[in-house]
Amino acid sequence: MTKSFAREKTSTRPLRAKEIALIVSAVICTPACAESLIVQGSTTFNSRLMEPYQRAIEGMSGVSLQVIPNKTLNGLNALLEGRADLAMISSALDTELLVLRALNKPGVDKLVSHQITNTRIAFVVHPSNPVRTAGIETIRKILLGRISNWRELGGPDLPIRVTFVSKAGGVTQTVQAQVLDGRPIEALNPIPMSSAEQVIKVVEQEPGALGLAQIRLVTDRKLPELATDVTVSQVLALVTLGEPSKAASEVIDATPKIASKRLAAAQ
Repeated sequence: MTKSFAREKTSTRPLRAKEIALIVSAVICTPACAESLIVQGSTTFNSRLMEPYQRAIEGMSGVSLQVIPNKTLNGLNALLEGRADLAMISSALDTELLVLRALNKPGVDKLVSHQITNTRIAFVVHPSNPVRTAGIETIRKILLGRISNWRELGGPDLPIRVTFVSKAGGVTQTVQAQVLDGRPIEALNPIPMSSAEQVIKVVEQEPGALGLAQIRLVTDRKLPELATDVTVSQVLALVTLGEPSKAASEVIDATPKIASKRLAAAQ
């Protein structure tokens, strides 16, 4: 018997039960199993939910996700322009709509927000700074430039250097909406940065810094924060253009379920 004849004989053997089951499951896979969605937007949403839980979300929803973190406004623009199926946002949609309408973006009124969860915003300080509490009215005065030195809060004689994400940042927009009634940050001697990670690095290096950051980054780096009398929180949501498709609905339903289970298990 030649080797080629042996291979031919092997290839025609009857299929085993396990092999038949695998073939059948592949053939009858639902459309959602094979569907892939592009998700763009908030880096906060991505780091809080997609980075740790994407595989679990895909498993529960049966949908493959291509995730592109690039800030809230960029995600909404991609959704409006057909370059994304879902947008991740980390601020209230109403706040973002004001910006999009000012840019004359078509289709803005068709955007629908689906809240997933929220995450607290921290007012973080350098480890050497002894100040650990500040009322929200004091924070407001700092952000508007009416208080500019830590000695006014019982701290060292240092200028307060407010550092924040300057463009299309969900943390910044949330603080402006909830603390400043929509006004821009007008602090003296500010340090505007382009990403949340850069804000944290500035706080680690600048003794007079007051950083606006999501709580996860603060706790990960073990930095102190100011305790306030009012909680400021970001809304984390997925946005669709009109009513969600079946696949998008599966992802929207699965994401909070996965997140709540994992977060509860971690506590």
